[in-house]
Amino acid sequence: MAVILDGKKLRDKLLDELHLRTAKFDKKPKLVVILVGDNPASVIYVNNKRKFAEKAGIDSEIINYPSNVQEDELLNKIKELNEDNSVNGLLVQLPLPKHIDKSKVINTISPMKDVDCFTAMNCGKLFTGEKPYVFPCTPKGILLLLDEYNIDVEGKHVVIVGRSNIVGKPLSVMMLNRNATVTICHSKTENLSQITKTADILVSAVGKKIIEDSMMKVDGIMIDVGIFKDENGKTRGDADFEKVSITASYITPVPGGVGPMTIASLMINTVELFELQNKRSLGVQ
Repeated sequence: MAVILDGKKLRDKLLDELHLRTAKFDKKPKLVVILVGDNPASVIYVNNKRKFAEKAGIDSEIINYPSNVQEDELLNKIKELNEDNSVNGLLVQLPLPKHIDKSKVINTISPMKDVDCFTAMNCGKLFTGEKPYVFPCTPKGILLLLDEYNIDVEGKHVVIVGRSNIVGKPLSVMMLNRNATVTICHSKTENLSQITKTADILVSAVGKKIIEDSMMKVDGIMIDVGIFKDENGKTRGDADFEKVSITASYITPVPGGVGPMTIASLMINTVELFELQNKRSLGVQ
């Protein structure tokens, strides 16, 4: 049976460490989350961010707009928060209503307050080999989890199923930076199972049941980023957990694996941005 990569346990440990770190500051770091509309999943995510910010010693504020808010009003609020020195991390919860240009909204956020690492500048830094102000939350959380269990990716074949800008693409670069050999698969990939069976580390970020035990390399490592509700309303991941955990050497559960690590990374990023901004304000490089 596979060893469970316990993201919840590591999240709690990292938040405790952050609380000790923030307790030494003259003021608390502050995270602002903008929520447009009342999408039930988004409301849950945003409330979770507030709860875990408190555990990390971070002030948080949720700004909630109705779903019919005008784009200009949203952009003007972001510009105002960019200029507010009390705000260290800023994010706009996705998805956004169709009448709002997601790219324009994201790229209005100051790169130095871009706690999600979604802006074109921070993504550009990541993809061109420069260090962004912070790294994307989910990929960062995955690497923190692998580090906790002393899993070295150097020289390993990492197969990533999913090519999103949030997980697949940035994770591929971060894995390459650690000297892994990376293959990205997606909905148009032919003979998917032949490729996944060669993976020392298999990462799936699709959001539906797609990874069977026959697709796993024996003693491979399964990182399950996907999450959805099955026909019985039970939370599931991309992998058939019960069967894949017999073939794999390590596996992340859903829930309790990558999700908690994404939240932990968000809080770490907020503190890192706080420290960076305060160094800049003091003229320290």
